[in-house]
Amino acid sequence: MANRIRKQPITAQGVELVDLAIVSIRLDPRPIAGFCNDYPLVEPRPLPAPVLEGLTFPSGKPLPPSLKRWLAFDGSWLQSLGWFSSLDGPIFTPRTLGQIADAEYGPYIREVAELSGMKEGDLNFYSLLDPLFPECFLLPQGTDSRRIFAVTEPDDMGEYPVVVIDEDDVSYVAVMYPGFDVYMGDVSGVLDLDFGTYESLHQDHRYAARLALHARHLFGGKPSIELMDPEWITKE
Repeated sequence: MANRIRKQPITAQGVELVDLAIVSIRLDPRPIAGFCNDYPLVEPRPLPAPVLEGLTFPSGKPLPPSLKRWLAFDGSWLQSLGWFSSLDGPIFTPRTLGQIADAEYGPYIREVAELSGMKEGDLNFYSLLDPLFPECFLLPQGTDSRRIFAVTEPDDMGEYPVVVIDEDDVSYVAVMYPGFDVYMGDVSGVLDLDFGTYESLHQDHRYAARLALHARHLFGGKPSIELMDPEWITKE
């Protein structure tokens, strides 16, 4: 019997990894459309190089290299997710973490508020983190959970984290991916990542240092927090 050949893990990150994702998506764009095919990539619409050269987030922070590379391939997919009000400009439309949570979990929050007699604002614990996450953008994937690109502090590659929020048991936030590059590598099918939990990549030697830096910036070194923790409930 022939020996089974074990596939070597891909170590590419940053622009190199996004290039691999683009090659895969050109062949089959379906993996990035979300569980219900809500966000299909119909026809790539690249942003011109002179536009990308001067493009920043509304806060003035620079785009990460991976996002610049993706936008040179296509801006329409992210626009369908609410990242841009227009690609003629283009104009970013960020939201705070609390605003995204309200849009995604609002019906559930209002139902709980009605049953409990509490104010809706008292139940959207994610808004407590708006000072840490003032500039966020929704990404596909997840049922009870949501993936969110967060413009916070860059890591050593100039990349911002992708966090996950989850309402399954308690309001929870974790640093899930070290950047847009690894997220796109995962959803495009280029990477074969093992997610036992949302925090699994913190143990992956390829990404551990980047994730640890984001965790220090955001949560004092913790990979995740539960928002029922008194440490966060009492923050003003």
